[in-house]
Amino acid sequence: MTKYETADLTQDLLDVLGEDGFFELVEAHAGVRIYVPADISRSDLPSTIGEDLAARLCKKYSGAYIRVPLAREFRARRYVEADLSVRDIAKRLGLTETGVDKLLKRTRKREPVRRPSRKDTRQMDLFQE
Repeated sequence: MTKYETADLTQDLLDVLGEDGFFELVEAHAGVRIYVPADISRSDLPSTIGEDLAARLCKKYSGAYIRVPLAREFRARRYVEADLSVRDIAKRLGLTETGVDKLLKRTRKREPVRRPSRKDTRQMDLFQE
């Protein structure tokens, strides 16, 4: 076990890559161990997550193997924000629909999930100028 296989890896990757970059990384490599070379030209990371994110990873984890977290809760929140159905989320996460429901319920207890606001266009705005 290397020093990068800790429970803090998820937070560390979020700090290094930002939420959008972390999402790209887990979408491309969730659940697998990847080698992060010192030189990004010796890697396929730029083709999967982009040169900027690959350079950030190389700067932080140069010459190390990291286990990319599954980050199911994080990804599920992103999918809900993108208005995906429970069925589609289950397919992407490799879970059952019931498993997704339970995951989202657990997540809501910790922090609310942001759904895109849907303004009813049939309703007149009473306070327009």
